[in-house]
Parts: sequence; structure tokens; C-alpha cells
Amino acid sequence: MIKQTSMFKFLRHALAASLVLCAASAHGETIKLGTILSTTGPAAFLGEDMKDGMRIAIDEINAGGGINGKQIDWVFYDAESQTAKALAATRRLLSQDKVDILVGGGNMSGIAQAMVPLAQQARTPFISTEGAATIASPAKEREWVFKSTVDDSQVFARLADYFKKNGITRITLLHDTSGFGQAAADALRAFAPGQNLQVNYEAFAPSDTDLTPQLTRIRASDTQAIVCWTVTPAGVIFMRQAKQLGLGDRKLIHSYGFVSQRYMELAGADADDVLLVSVKFPVGADLPDDDPLKARIAALTEKFQAKFKRAPNQFVAQTYDAVWLAAGALAKGPEKDRVRAALEGTRQYEGVGGVFNFSADSHSGLAKSDIVLINWKDGRFRLADYR
Repeated sequence: MIKQTSMFKFLRHALAASLVLCAASAHGETIKLGTILSTTGPAAFLGEDMKDGMRIAIDEINAGGGINGKQIDWVFYDAESQTAKALAATRRLLSQDKVDILVGGGNMSGIAQAMVPLAQQARTPFISTEGAATIASPAKEREWVFKSTVDDSQVFARLADYFKKNGITRITLLHDTSGFGQAAADALRAFAPGQNLQVNYEAFAPSDTDLTPQLTRIRASDTQAIVCWTVTPAGVIFMRQAKQLGLGDRKLIHSYGFVSQRYMELAGADADDVLLVSVKFPVGADLPDDDPLKARIAALTEKFQAKFKRAPNQFVAQTYDAVWLAAGALAKGPEKDRVRAALEGTRQYEGVGGVFNFSADSHSGLAKSDIVLINWKDGRFRLADYR
């Protein structure tokens, strides 16, 4: 039990306050939480971590008495990294399983985006654990959809601070053509004007195994920094070929979707000096002692390592926070419109990925202040730039 988790304390109080009501409820009654992740196929390397993050959170909640005395009944489907299978599973969750809430959108932004209309039509709260800002934005058109990850625009705002400090005004966004990569390109085109940034755009297919043409064009330009935006193994190729082509004198940066120990280990020495944009979770041990997330990150890290015999990553944090956010809102239910309103009213919830604040205008709960820059040193991620 993670006693220092504020949401856990909240649920304990909610349970005590509703004891009489719960005693009158039907025996064995549960709350159904539906999840779609990809634990097979190309996105499986993310899906397993994300599923295990959810498992930890659900086990904690159920062990602590559940939600208002009701255990979480977790209904899980593997999308197999395929949008069609994810949509079929979403329909099953909504019409047959009759879940109270959806948490997890296939660990691919394109899948989560495709799930949005189904959640909207069914008027069922959906907490996406995927990255693209357009999943939950604009909030007025996605009133049933929320997100437990940072927005692309926040990432670029954080990078802009770094660029200003280091005199960088000419950058290249090297992005893949998935929903995740395209959303980032759109966000940067909207953000860059007025930031004193000259931006060049280069794209590649998520399955590409050679980025030489794009990197050769970049080498011929006067760009000072290259921001690679992908969650695919092509990001390892980027680091390797950039070094081979002599681009090590430019600042090489990866987006938050590439913060994976396995990718860094695959890159080996080519990961040296590469910056990554991230939430604080992967570098919890390096945070100042007065950072409110430090103790929570340490507690989850210890529990995760004990249960799964490996270190957790930021993808674990995304789903762990999403389940606890769902639990807090479900405690205000059970009606779905009350759950939705409770999510939208969430303020100052200190998770392990950041401090969440939702509102009617923003269904992405994190902020620029939740983002840091990190790098890979001595076999682990280290804090490179805190503010």
C-alpha cells in the first residue's frame, strides 16, 4: 500500500463516508474498468510496461477496499497494434462488457484517436494514456476524453526555454508519419511563430530502417538542433546514423515517447550526449528532495521492481496515474456524467508523472513545469536540466 499517495488517502475517506450505502449494495457488485493496450505486435514493447503499471494501481486500490467498497473488475483486450482490432474491442467494452470507464488507448496515438468517437457517442469517460494532443483537444469537442500524458505544445514550450538558454534558433523536427509524429509537426507549426525559431521539417515512415536521405539534407543545412519524434526503433537508427554522418556537433534530442531503457541500450555509445524530453519519473532519484513527486516515484519504483523484477519507465507512470485518476473520479459516481465531471474537476492531484489539473478548457492534465530534460549515462537516465 502506498500510503503517501494522495488519491489513495482520498479513497479511504470516501469508503468510510459511504459505509452505510455500500452495506446496502448488492454483494459482489464491481466497478468495470475497460482497457485496450497493444501487448503484441510492433507496439508491444510499450504495451507490457503500460499494462503492468495499471496492474500495480488496480491491485493497490482493490487491496485497500476498492472504490466505495466495490472492487475493480478489470476487462482487458490486446489491440495487437492494429486499429481495427482496437475498435472492435472498444465496441465490445462499451456495448457488451458495459464498462464504467475506459483507460488506455492501445499505446498508439492513432488508435486512441480512432477510439475517441466511440467513447463520445457512448458518453463514457475515456482516459487516454497516449501522447498526441489531439486525442483530448479541443476539450469542448472531446468532453468525455482526458489524457494522462503531456501535450506536444508543452514539450515544445519546454524545449524553447532550453533553446533560448543555449542560443539555439535554427532547429529541425525529424518526425515519423504516424498520428504521434504528425500531431507533433502540427503542434510545432502552430507554436513556432513568435518564438524566434526557424524550423525545418523532415519526415520518415515508422517502419523505416534508413534515415540517411533525411539526415544528409539536415547535414547540409545550418540547423543547430535536431528533434526526433517517434516511438519506433527508427529512433535508434537516428542516433546511430546521425553520429556516423558527423552530426554529433548538432544538439540531438528525442521526444518523450522515446524514453525507454531498451532503446538506449540498443543505441549503446550512440546515445551519449543525446537529450530526451521527459516527465520526472525516470529520474526520480535525481530530483531535489523538496520535489513533491520524489517520494511517490521512489515508492512505485520499489514496488514495481519487487513485483516484476525490472525497473519501471515513464510508460508505467502514465498508466499508473491514469488508473488512480479514474478511481478518484469513479468514487464520485457511479453515474457516468458524474464521473466525467469529477475528472474535469480534478485539481492538484500529485501523481508519479506530474501534478494533474483538468478543467473545462483542458483535458490534458499536465503542464510545462512537469517536464525535464534527461540523458542516458552509466546505464540509467540522469537529470540534465530541471528548469
